[in-house]
Amino acid sequence: MLDTPGSPSRVLSGRYRLGSVLGRGGASTVYRARDTLLGRDVAIKLFVASAVRPEDLQAQQGEARLLGSLNHPGLVMLLDAGVDFDGLGEPQVYLVMELVEGTDLRERLAHGALDELAVAYLAWDILLALDHVHQAGIMHRDIKPANVLLVETRHRPPRAKLADFGIALFRADQPEPGEFTTGTAAYLSPEQVEGRLLGPESDVYSFGLVLIEAFTGRVCFSGGVQESALARLERDPSIPADLPADLARIVRRMTARDPKDRPSAEEAMEPFRAHVAHFLGAVEPEHDPESERLDAVRRYNLLDTPPDGAFDRITALASRLFSVPMAIVTVVDEDRIWLKSHHGIEVEEVQRQRGFALSGGLHDETLVIEDAATDPRIATSGSAMDDGIRFFAGVPLITPDGQNIGSFAILDREPHAFPPESVATLEDLAAMVLHEMELRLATRRIVMGREPGPRGRRESG
Repeated sequence: MLDTPGSPSRVLSGRYRLGSVLGRGGASTVYRARDTLLGRDVAIKLFVASAVRPEDLQAQQGEARLLGSLNHPGLVMLLDAGVDFDGLGEPQVYLVMELVEGTDLRERLAHGALDELAVAYLAWDILLALDHVHQAGIMHRDIKPANVLLVETRHRPPRAKLADFGIALFRADQPEPGEFTTGTAAYLSPEQVEGRLLGPESDVYSFGLVLIEAFTGRVCFSGGVQESALARLERDPSIPADLPADLARIVRRMTARDPKDRPSAEEAMEPFRAHVAHFLGAVEPEHDPESERLDAVRRYNLLDTPPDGAFDRITALASRLFSVPMAIVTVVDEDRIWLKSHHGIEVEEVQRQRGFALSGGLHDETLVIEDAATDPRIATSGSAMDDGIRFFAGVPLITPDGQNIGSFAILDREPHAFPPESVATLEDLAAMVLHEMELRLATRRIVMGREPGPRGRRESG
């Protein structure tokens, strides 16, 4: 008996066994699946076999390349991609993504509006992710509640992840003005409705509508497709009267009809971040993000392990690619920075307050210091680079659940220019380091039958 596309017994490429359906679209179906090699559950987006025209395959492969270029805890991570053949011999492109356990915002809002803190957390997460996407020159173009996935956590409202980049595109590749723009009618920006050229501000507008809906539980522009789409050309959405003044101001700016009047995702994020910080300072002082970060460090079990050839190969490669004498993989513990690979450096650990860069060895975004002697961040912080280091470029190692455990970095005692294409290559190498960490974690689960507990920590010597 031939496996049908939706058969639970179907195995893609001899590795991914399809399970239950998580969602359906016009051109694809998303399944829960089992990665039989690594013994973990994943989500698989399987495109319909009938989409075999060259332009269809090009679009599907384009989505895979686009997702593969993005790495952020606020985005659903692409793990693998491939082509399989259905029971009739038709090729099917599939994308393997992290499985986000939980629900999406559309399903959650069917039970009523969210409270202020939950919306502020949601906004903070998604705007951080959108800023990352926009910095990469990409526009999502289909921001809506169904594409916001919610991950339950122990200490805070659900963490939000942005999903479904099926109609996203690079800003340089968008269609000519006047061409039809895809998206969901209730959440289109005015410029999408009018077929104008789009910028990142279009995503900001759509997410502003999502936030209003999260606050109220009601769609801003309801009705039929045409009625809903045209309504935003005539009026602004209604801002809830009971919204705190700072949040009302930023949501009003996000949903301005003129794109020039809207903030960037980074600017829009700040009031929500401040709202969360104020609440935590007043209500949840016992909440300790550093403890959660250290739990993640323990989970990967990297502190008291011997030198690792896989990491050493990556740091050696980085040294050759960028013509620098030093490259390191660091894991930041409570009081020390452990150099799990240290190409060109005869050091295995340093006290955390020393570090090789700012912020005690941790930074939330890729950090480039082309010349420490002239960089204003070094001068104003009072920090000094160790051992005469003049050049530093580091990428944070952020786990799938959003914990920053260290960095992958290159260093030199001479200054270097470091253009955007070099930054992109360095981030790709850092993704390889994270992949290696995830692979060994999955291997331990298979061998040991469980994941090491977060509190199984070594004693500091």
